[in-house]
Amino acid sequence: MAAGKEIRGKIKSVENTKKITKAMEMVAASKMRKAQERMRSARPYSDRIRNIASNLAQANPEYTHPFLVQQHTSKKVGFIVVTTDKGLCGGMNTNALRLVTTRLRELEAEGKTAEAVAIGNKGFGFLNRIGAKVVAHAVQLGDTPHLDKLIGPVKVLLDAYQDGQLDAIYLVYTKFVNTMKQEPMLEQLLPLGAEKMTGDKGHHSWDYLYEPDPQTVIDELLVRYVEALIYQAVAENLASEQSARMVAMKSASDNAGSVIGELKLIYNKTRQAAITKELSEIVAGAAAV
Repeated sequence: MAAGKEIRGKIKSVENTKKITKAMEMVAASKMRKAQERMRSARPYSDRIRNIASNLAQANPEYTHPFLVQQHTSKKVGFIVVTTDKGLCGGMNTNALRLVTTRLRELEAEGKTAEAVAIGNKGFGFLNRIGAKVVAHAVQLGDTPHLDKLIGPVKVLLDAYQDGQLDAIYLVYTKFVNTMKQEPMLEQLLPLGAEKMTGDKGHHSWDYLYEPDPQTVIDELLVRYVEALIYQAVAENLASEQSARMVAMKSASDNAGSVIGELKLIYNKTRQAAITKELSEIVAGAAAV
């Protein structure tokens, strides 16, 4: 029964794997609810600051912030790539990084180069492997993202855009649609357009009383607006990560159960064949006597 012993060992190994994937599924389900609540709680702030930034940008045509100006002085663009720190979340990171690769090829065909900021270990490792220039990175953010950990790396690209060293900045992340669906996104972060901030062309703008002056207020607010967009992207990505991991681990647990069933069937057939063989030998021996 050497073959039967080997099959029993395989069954035991798959059962242990199933226990691990089931535990990871339960942990991801618990974290997913918290990540979704964090993501949804950040959306009202993001929407409100978008409206105010749009009003301020349209109410002061005599002053234009650098974030609203289309740059054409450089053949270089920036990428902020948001991925996960850990794997085992299906094809979520692969889909987002595929968008980055496609866009990089298009820019290369146009004769442009790229600089990137990586948020998350998976994106950081991928950008290094393909030889992209990574100017800053932020990894090990944990389950609760903090804006102070994101401002430093992202500010490198924002300052480069203000200085005219970049023509545009793109933001890549995974948007949370629902538990079963996560959509990879590639959006132009800078330059900001009024239609992008308002979301509709018939938006009514308001004017304000400024203290100390319009330029100071608009400068500060647009920086906060860009930071809010980036934080919202990270929150969406974290919610997508936990949902994708929960679904992937559930599929892994179901597949492990199927494999165990098949192995048990093979084991039973092998054992029955061995028993039948022994019985045949006994009957043959008794007939010979």
